[in-house]
Amino acid sequence: MSRTRTAILAALALVAGASGTAVAAVAPEPGIAAVPCTVDYKVQNQWDTGFTTAVTVTNNGAAKSSWAVKWSYAGNQKVTSGWNARISQSGTAVTAANESYNGALASGGSVSFGFNASYSGTNALPTAFTLDGVTCNVDDGGGGGGGTDPDPSGKVDNPYAGAKVYVNPEWSAKAAAETGGSRISSQPTGVWLDRIAAINGVNGGMGLRAHLDAALAQKGSGEEVVQLVVYDLPGRDCAALASNGELGPTEIDKYKTQFIDPIAAILADSKYAGLRIVTTIEIDSLPNLVTNTGSRATATPACDTMLANGNYVKGVGYALNKLGAIPNVYNYLDAGHHGWIGWDDNFAPSATLFKQAATSEGATVDDVHGFITNTANYSALKENNFTINDSVNGTSVRQSKWVDWNRYVDELSFAQAFRTQLVSVGFNSGIGMLIDTSRNGWGGTARPTGPGATTSVDTYVNGGRYDRRIHVGNWCNQSGAGLGERPQAAPATGIDAYVWMKPPGESDGSSSAIANDEGKGFDRMCDPTYTGNARNGNSMSGALPNAPLSGHWFSAQFQELMKNAYPAL
Repeated sequence: MSRTRTAILAALALVAGASGTAVAAVAPEPGIAAVPCTVDYKVQNQWDTGFTTAVTVTNNGAAKSSWAVKWSYAGNQKVTSGWNARISQSGTAVTAANESYNGALASGGSVSFGFNASYSGTNALPTAFTLDGVTCNVDDGGGGGGGTDPDPSGKVDNPYAGAKVYVNPEWSAKAAAETGGSRISSQPTGVWLDRIAAINGVNGGMGLRAHLDAALAQKGSGEEVVQLVVYDLPGRDCAALASNGELGPTEIDKYKTQFIDPIAAILADSKYAGLRIVTTIEIDSLPNLVTNTGSRATATPACDTMLANGNYVKGVGYALNKLGAIPNVYNYLDAGHHGWIGWDDNFAPSATLFKQAATSEGATVDDVHGFITNTANYSALKENNFTINDSVNGTSVRQSKWVDWNRYVDELSFAQAFRTQLVSVGFNSGIGMLIDTSRNGWGGTARPTGPGATTSVDTYVNGGRYDRRIHVGNWCNQSGAGLGERPQAAPATGIDAYVWMKPPGESDGSSSAIANDEGKGFDRMCDPTYTGNARNGNSMSGALPNAPLSGHWFSAQFQELMKNAYPAL
């Protein structure tokens, strides 16, 4: 079980600031003891020789421009690496000070950081903390060993831990029928509920109950995760056309009563209570309201409409509320990817909007178990040949044409940092992230083996980056892409799992207009001859030719992903 200790700072008239100056604490209401801040220290994972810890500091006093948290260990614990804080240790004493980018700690705001550490013998929890020199009183939040500690709702911390994940027999059969496809046909993938008809099954295919019944058959005596994508918002995908949906911008009531309510009724059936059901909520919806509205060059009238009528926010809130009330359902809200909301103008506003949606239509942050990034996208998991802090001849990597002032260069660093941002706006400190790795391996003969030439910052980045897309904004059936890391639980700090939520071999969109009754349009970003728009820097689309409608089987894409897989098949 994971372990938590919450430290509540004693009521004091003055709080010593990190700079050494004294700042007044916020005065308490009459009869209420002042609690300037809390420190939540949580051991997320522990093994024989080490452990991983997440720490969240919430400031209820005056705003700070810098901060430092200190504690001491009773045993031989040694911090070996950390993130989102500068962590140093002298003997048993540990200091975690802010990084340059997260020193601001508003009144009522939170900041999170984490670290890995080694130990032998007993890993006793710290008994006291200080924030900027003020001693904490300790309220012990619990104890135990390693594993998945249930939260108050009875849900486990990480549904993927210790569980098998459902293999969709329909996808598996298509994969196995491909030359070489048997190498991955037993991998778990997401089941997409992308229209009302999908609940009962389309064209003789499996419906939701059929998938859940198949999952029960696969489950045996162990734990089983079923991955669902809930994807049918009114005015869906307002910035693109390939995945437009069946519901018009105003059909929020139909979304609630004909889509979400029937799904919730099936998932709540006691027959399925033994499954861990992961729901991925409305891919690519909320980020559009941040990046593709108003006066931005990337704005679209359709996104402006959805921002104005509020139906994305209402729909997501309603889904979270209805599905989150089911004890064995774990909601993960879509959070775009680093090449979409990794810029400063998008990063914090996205987290704030997600909080708005998660507290609308009766939902609360407790209905959000975590977030998922990179679904149906191609951002590399980890770029090893350059970092955001590198510079070439005095020019920052952020100024390269590829990075273009983004704060992140890969999906793992983005997901971990965005998790911290989400906690800071009020999401629970125990939220976990999923990263879709179904299309982001970027292996094959084009994979660089080292950094690029230092002739310029562009030659350095372009020569070393694994992600071989023409532009980070390209998203449709990308040429040269490969399968990424295989699905796995708890692969990195703050990450609940790497998943293949978008099944490899399913098209992102058609290369040309195809008449259909699925509400799916033709997006030029799926046309290999398209020369681009503001959202991809007016670059070529990089899309494969002869692609079918989104969600339909695309053999050429499947073969491309296997050929360029990294790790290789």
